[in-house]
Amino acid sequence: MKTESEKNREKMGRMMRSAFFVLSFSTFLLIFVGCAGSKLSSSSGRGGEVTGVGGGKSFSEPTPYGMTLVKRGFLKMGIEKEDSLWGKQTPLKDISVDGFWMDETEVTNSEYKQFVYWVRDSILRTRLADPSYGGDESYMITEDKNGDPVTPHLNWKKSLPRKPNEDEQRAIESLYEINPVTGERLLDWRQMNYRYEVYDYTAAALRRNRLNPDERQFNTDITVDPDEVVMISKDTAYIDDEGRIVRQTIDRPLSGPWDFLNTYIVNIYPDTTCWVNDFQNSDNEMYLRYYFSNPTYNNYPVVGVTWEQANAFCAWRTDYLLKGLGGEARYIQRYRLPTEAEWEFAARGKEGNEFPWENEDMKSDRGCYYANFKPDRGNYTKDGNLITSKVGIYGANSNGLFDMAGNVAEWCSTIYTEAGVEAMNDLNPQLRYNAAKEDPYKLKKKSVRGGSWKDPESMIRSAWRSWEYQNQPRSYIGFRCVRSLASSSSDKIKTKKKK
Repeated sequence: MKTESEKNREKMGRMMRSAFFVLSFSTFLLIFVGCAGSKLSSSSGRGGEVTGVGGGKSFSEPTPYGMTLVKRGFLKMGIEKEDSLWGKQTPLKDISVDGFWMDETEVTNSEYKQFVYWVRDSILRTRLADPSYGGDESYMITEDKNGDPVTPHLNWKKSLPRKPNEDEQRAIESLYEINPVTGERLLDWRQMNYRYEVYDYTAAALRRNRLNPDERQFNTDITVDPDEVVMISKDTAYIDDEGRIVRQTIDRPLSGPWDFLNTYIVNIYPDTTCWVNDFQNSDNEMYLRYYFSNPTYNNYPVVGVTWEQANAFCAWRTDYLLKGLGGEARYIQRYRLPTEAEWEFAARGKEGNEFPWENEDMKSDRGCYYANFKPDRGNYTKDGNLITSKVGIYGANSNGLFDMAGNVAEWCSTIYTEAGVEAMNDLNPQLRYNAAKEDPYKLKKKSVRGGSWKDPESMIRSAWRSWEYQNQPRSYIGFRCVRSLASSSSDKIKTKKKK
């Protein structure tokens, strides 16, 4: 039989074990809540304080192929001193632009051919699925993996026939034409039409275009008219029964978000005849026939491309990229033509030079020219070239960009006005106008920058402004693409350490 003393010791032991269990469980709860709290603290706060919501993993944009980063910065845009050759005053303005990606070189014949061949093959696949040419339904996807119907679209995984049957051969031959005089078999350029759509985020964001009338005006002194009719302009296009592209700008009452989706159909084949139309009484037949088709010129800048065709290439390049990306594609910005301000900012380099190189001389101490231009009256070959040159054979500027002066002049997205930058904002300056077909021709002027292989020294300066009509192809105008950054983060502020 246990003594009173032994009973008291057992009772004390049980109490200590219970206290130890409670303490251990409480410690476990604190550790668990602490770990969970690190994940939940952004939404629940700490002690009632607002701590913000975690945004997840930030998106780190990889460098696009063939492009270089032009970091945001400041520029005194325009020519500071009067042009001594032309006596022309160019407007001056202090402006700032955000960072962007820019093609290191002008778009080449090889790159543009990829666009042309893609359009050709898309037409061919569509015809191979047509019952009139055999009706091979495997060239068209009409349902998803679960068997549910989807919007019909081309199956690019299906290879084109290597040994075509009779129907397939007819489909292939329908894309070509035979010159009845020379017997040459050539791609029928009239069929090379590219259809694309662009959603106008800016127009959709304007308060005047809100569907709810109460959201169009913040001034409470103004009475809102609930029956106000808001008119919008929408670009659309279709191909008529005779195969002609019909483009229209429709003015109609605002009805919904689809009003801001613009449709374009553009014939994208370069106008190779520009080589003879630009230079009358000149024997340029060789360039007419071979500059775009001969692989020798693959790495030369594409020419004979209008402003409208350059925009179509940007749209195709965007869609081509997005189809190759995963979920992060939602952050990627569209390829586009540079604004005038972006182009000049990029051309001047990090030092803001008058030319894309450091000094005002046209050649180095060794006598090598810095660009492909027309150094002397009638002497196109003084710089080593007669017409265009291969892209990238001259040195890059401090932004890593080639041929920002000479070789070919380049399309910009900005409309051309005499006022120039004076009419623009000082933050990311831009003047945009999509001229309708029925607009006066003078409203279809677009800015062209950089000068070309046929231009003298004064016209290849970074600030020199020129223009061309948006539907006019030239043998001395090409283009390059830019892409806004997926994110524009703040730079770390550098502070001097105190001694």
